[in-house]
Amino acid sequence: MDDMAASEVLVALSTAPDEATARRLARQLVEESLAACVNLLGSAQSIYRWQGQVEEAAEWMMWIKTTREAWPRLKERLSQWHPYEVPELLALQVQDGHAPYLAWVLANVKGADR
Repeated sequence: MDDMAASEVLVALSTAPDEATARRLARQLVEESLAACVNLLGSAQSIYRWQGQVEEAAEWMMWIKTTREAWPRLKERLSQWHPYEVPELLALQVQDGHAPYLAWVLANVKGADR
């Protein structure tokens, strides 16, 4: 797979307040074909500023494999489903990767050529 195709794959990062919420969000994203895969990493400690105060919370990290084409819809849907007022949602462009894996991501996200 060439660099152009690799650049169509994104890794999105988000957090959830607990395991049940992270699992629900991950399943919804995969079921709607907005993500090919979501990895859940448990019990991350977050320190952040919210409404003028420094806060700490345990959260679950979600690594979401998606495509550039699906990104706008993924942002919209995750924002609708997420319990946080301002959910973390960042997208990182993939520069390179294992060609069969990148092809699998592209084939399993809605809107990708299948």
